[in-house]
Amino acid sequence: MAGGKGKSTKEAAKTTKSRSAKAGLQFPVGRIHRLLRKGNYAQRIGSGAPVYLAAVLEYLAAEILELAGNAARDNKKTRIIPRHLQLAVRNDEELNKLLGGVTIAQGGVLPNIHANLLPKKTAEPAAAPKAPKSKKAAQSQEY
Repeated sequence: MAGGKGKSTKEAAKTTKSRSAKAGLQFPVGRIHRLLRKGNYAQRIGSGAPVYLAAVLEYLAAEILELAGNAARDNKKTRIIPRHLQLAVRNDEELNKLLGGVTIAQGGVLPNIHANLLPKKTAEPAAAPKAPKSKKAAQSQEY
């Protein structure tokens, strides 16, 4: 019989696996669980709630980063800056609705020129001049 409180060697060989790894997530499930408990949102927090919240946050982050990366590539840049985040969020209908009241620092505004401010389109060249009205058509209006 081994002395002390230590576990047997078979149990010690088993490595611990984080809840994030069990769920296949990158976002920290344990930290989110702790923050939910400390935030006094409810008296009790279920074990599935932080996993679900971490998955939702990870999905939103991945979606925004993908769109921002596309915006950076369109501008021939290799680094995502706040301007690219702004363009990504505001050009996506659903993200714009979700983050409608959010101000992104150093994000700028979307390029937009009102239609009335654009120059008028020039008239087509006189390729087919209009034929003058006949006398009969002009006389038909007389009473």
